[in-house]
Amino acid sequence: MLSARPPRPEPLAAVSDAPLAAVSDAPPAAVSDAPPAAVFFDRDGTLVVDVPYCADPDLVTPVPTARAALCLLRAAGIPVGVVSNQSGIARGLLNREQVDAVNRRVDDLLGPFDVWQLCPHGPDDGCACRKPAPGMVLAAAQQLGVAPGDVAVVGDIGADVGAARAAGARSVLVPTEVTLPEEVATAPVVRPDLLAAVQYLLNTPATVTGLAGVR
Repeated sequence: MLSARPPRPEPLAAVSDAPLAAVSDAPPAAVSDAPPAAVFFDRDGTLVVDVPYCADPDLVTPVPTARAALCLLRAAGIPVGVVSNQSGIARGLLNREQVDAVNRRVDDLLGPFDVWQLCPHGPDDGCACRKPAPGMVLAAAQQLGVAPGDVAVVGDIGADVGAARAAGARSVLVPTEVTLPEEVATAPVVRPDLLAAVQYLLNTPATVTGLAGVR
């Protein structure tokens, strides 16, 4: 469904570069039937088709069920946000203005989003925001005034699940062609597409079928 991703995982730096304390030992969020207080989505490969180091807003294409999934959450009054690694900035392949332009296009097509958190750092920078570190999830939750344990993170690779786990949040993995088999095997919850992921989080009947053996 999505194009091949650059070196894994490739997210942006937090909207604020202020360091956040890592919570690597946070326990997994308890399973709950209650809807989350907010849902944070990975950008590339989750909300939109993955164009590696995308600098062109015209290349932004939502994945097939993104609009329907977001509409369900908004209709339920649940805030939605984006938490995105963008290491292309640290690698010199993009600048912040280009990333912001792409994000505005995402917001035009799928927004408005209640919060954006981006990490511009590279994998060796040791920041607290780059997934699977929890910094962006914690900052987004703080910005919305909700507890990290009451939010959910939806993404397509293990780093998204790891960031949720480190923050004490729930997670749903929506695999794509770049998702590793072991990431699928170890994810607490797997759903075939965004609509099915949101239906799971809202505890509503699923109307989309797909991935065998979802849990």
